[in-house]
Order: sequence, then structure tokens, then C-alpha cells
Amino acid sequence: MLTRVLSSSRGTEDQSASTSRETFPVPSTSQTLLSCLLPNSAKTVPSMLWGDQTAQYSPYLSRRGNSMRLHQGILQEGYNQYHANKHDENSNPHGIINFGTSENKLCFDLLQKRVRDVIYLFSIHKRRSFFISATIYNTLSTPLTLPSEEYYRLMRPDMLHIEPAFLQYPDWKGHSVLQEEVAKFLSDYCRSPKPLKPENVVVMNGCGAVFSALAATLCDSEDAILIPSPFYGVITEDVGLYSTVKLHHVPLYSQPTGSDVRPFQLTVEKLENSLKEAKKEGLNIKALILLNPHNPLGDVYSSEELISFLQFAKMHKLHVIVDEIYMLSVFNETDTFCSVLSLDGLPDPQRTHVMWGVSKEFAMAGIRLGMVYSENGDLVQALDQLGYFHGVPGPTQYQMVQLLRDRDWLNSEFLPENRHRLREAHSFMIEELKKLDIPFLHRSAGFFIWADLSKYLKEKTFAEELSLWRCFLKHKVLLSCGQAFSCVSPGWFRIIFTDRLHKLQLGLSITLIHISVPVFL
Repeated sequence: MLTRVLSSSRGTEDQSASTSRETFPVPSTSQTLLSCLLPNSAKTVPSMLWGDQTAQYSPYLSRRGNSMRLHQGILQEGYNQYHANKHDENSNPHGIINFGTSENKLCFDLLQKRVRDVIYLFSIHKRRSFFISATIYNTLSTPLTLPSEEYYRLMRPDMLHIEPAFLQYPDWKGHSVLQEEVAKFLSDYCRSPKPLKPENVVVMNGCGAVFSALAATLCDSEDAILIPSPFYGVITEDVGLYSTVKLHHVPLYSQPTGSDVRPFQLTVEKLENSLKEAKKEGLNIKALILLNPHNPLGDVYSSEELISFLQFAKMHKLHVIVDEIYMLSVFNETDTFCSVLSLDGLPDPQRTHVMWGVSKEFAMAGIRLGMVYSENGDLVQALDQLGYFHGVPGPTQYQMVQLLRDRDWLNSEFLPENRHRLREAHSFMIEELKKLDIPFLHRSAGFFIWADLSKYLKEKTFAEELSLWRCFLKHKVLLSCGQAFSCVSPGWFRIIFTDRLHKLQLGLSITLIHISVPVFL
């Protein structure tokens, strides 16, 4: 029944798409940029997956500019449609419900700052005005009753005070006080065997900027980076748009093979095989990217696995970029996250670089602040040169200093409550998937569930997977399909569960109403 409904729903979409898939001759010098944005397995994926609109070459842009403008991956396409038609209970109740973008929307109430009331209260108390950072400004149209000071962390007076130094040009690696707090924070929460050094910290405007800067400083334009797939798809643009660095995929499969004990398991053997394939293709592999916890799988690597991957990289003189942005989002009390920074003696510390940011753990995707820790002084100096283009506003750095150093609030209130809410939202979503007998990876890290919806495909192809994705989007539910993460098996989708319960229920009910047969509920 579901297949029939989906088939009728997709019919007109498929027809219109087939008439719009025209191409235009891309100038040869920009083909390098386009090729770096396609995975090494792109030849197995229909061309429609890389954009369905007719390409229009602009005479106002360079060849490189045209290549950037005309590139649009599936994640970006869905994100753009969502932002143009965002669901809002009051102003746009028929807008798109977002189960596709990995944001933590469970803890806004712990962080929100109702600035107008605070300004009013402080102006009465102090009889003077305060500088308020635009990053937390939120205009209100109606008076509100303020909760206790402990409830809203961003409303405390320490967040409103700005030193003159934070309004001046900074060290482009980050203000020294922020570098110090980040080093202390990572030392504690990563369980480093010895204190981390502030001078090894580089702060930039988001982890995407960090990925881009690392690609530019560690690789030349003809080089490539190993990455296990599936993986968070925007990394392709992060390393490719500016630096034209390619990603070479290490394919992971849903069915365990050989010595695998779980689906999509990464092993040294698979890394070795992919490295050999890359060399046969003439690629110069310079680095390996590891996501831990993994996005979209939710896997958390053990210390033994991490050491084996690092030893593999050392053997082949590869840099290892470890993205640990979800490290505090492991919500099952029986599971333990092991940071690379917790290892006593890295196999190759000069080629090991660890990333983290505030977007996920602190529900602050809009506050662009990411960082990398590296013991390689040459790399830190090179990143310092790029920091001018990726700087974080001084007031934002100041606020993050206050947040990171408030361990009482973090340890007793925010982090425990965040893990509790993640656990509850995750439990709700997996119970709904179980009711429908939809296979999924049962993991306890991150904001997402990796689910197998292949039984809803007319045939197991990437074209049919894309059609299903568009069907969901047409009916105002945004998901992320597996090919956007370079998954080698059609039918897998990433489902975000980190939203308020009533929003999750609404998204599921909308899917039910418009498709006629329960897809998730």
C-alpha cells in the first residue's frame, strides 16, 4: 500500500525531473573543483543526485565562482527548502518539519536569554546601560516573567560584561583567555593524562571552517583524504570548495563481513584496502578523517580501535583529523566515550589533530565557534595565518569563556539534563521505528538514528532513494538520505530526534496524513 501511494506521489516529480536534467559545458579549468566535490564512487550514482535544476553559467563570475555557485548537494538542497518554508506553530503551521539538520533543540530553555527584561532590570538597579552582544539578542513583543537565574545560563550578569580587549583585533588563533579555558575544558572532559597546552589551541568560526583550514594547510590541491563512508556529507564541501582537496571513501557495509562484529564497522583492513585502491588510481593520500562519535552512524570507537587507526596512519605517514564534536552527547550511562586526547602516548602526535566545537553539545549551532588541538607547532602557525578569515567575534569568545569555566552549572545542571533529554527523545523515536519494523542502528551517541527504509523503495537504487526523499520533503518532512552521506547501500536515512516531543509527534503525524500509511508512526 505504501509503495503504491509513494509511486503515485512521485510520478509527476520523476517526469518533471527528467525534462530538467540538462547540462552545460563546464570550462576545463573548473572541472578540478567539480571533481573534488564528487566522491570517488560518483560514477555509480546517477547525475540527478548532484542537482536537478538546469545549470546556468554566469558571465559575472569566474570559472571557480561558477563551479561553487552551481554546486548543490542534497543536504544543501533540503536545507534551503526548509529555510524558505520553516514550520512555526503560529506563523507557518504548514511549513517543513526538520528531521534532517543535526541541531540540538532540546535545551534552548536552559540557555535562552530574554535580553529586554534583563536590560530593564539592570537599568533600574544600576541606572546605566549595558553592552549586549548581538549573538544572544532576542527581541520580545510582550513582557515576560524571568525564571530563576540558575535556569537561564545566558541571562547571568557575567555574560553581559564586555572587556575593551574583546572589541579589539585579537590573536587570530583566539583570545588567550579562551585558549586557556578550552585547554582546561578539553583536559577535563577528554580525560587527558596531562594538562593540554593553550598554545596548541586554534579557535575558528565553526568546525566547517576548521576542516577547510586543515585541508588547505595539510594538503595540496592534487591530494586526497581517506574518510570512512557513510560520513557527514558537508565535509566534502568543507575540504573541497576552497582547497579542491578530494575525499577518497573507505566503504562500510550494512552487512558485517569477515571479522566484523557490527554493521558499518571500520577496520584497519578496510583502511589498508582503500589506501591501496587510492594509490592505484594515482591519488596522493595525505590524511585520514575519523568522526568519533560518528555522524551518521552514532558509533563510538573504543580505545583499542582508535589506537589501531592511529598506528595505521603512522605507518603510512598520514595526518589524522579526529572530529569529536559529539563527545558530550553520549547519553547512555553504560557507554563510555574515549577521546584521542585521553590516550597516554599518541603513536604520532605531530600528525594527530583533534576538533571540537560548541554547536552540538551546547545547542548553539548559530554561535559559530569550533576549535582544533594540535601539538604540531608548524600547523598552528599556518592556521594562524588563516585565522584572519575565520575569526570569532570578541564578545562571543568572552561569552564562551564564561560558559566553559562554569563547571558547577555544566556538571550539576546542563550536561546531566541534556543527556536525560537526549535519552528520552531517542527512546521515543526508536519505539516508533520498532512499531513499524524498521531496522535501525541502536546507538547512544549524537542526535540521530541511522534507519533502513529500503523496504519502501520500489527498487533498491539511489534514484529511488532520492525519489523517496523528495516525497517526504514534498509532504513537509525533511530527512537526510543515505547518498548525501555517500552510503554505498540505497535506502538508509538519518533521522534527527533532538527536538521537543510535540514537534516530533507533529512531524510524524504530518507524514502519516499526507502519505496515508504510517511511515514512522
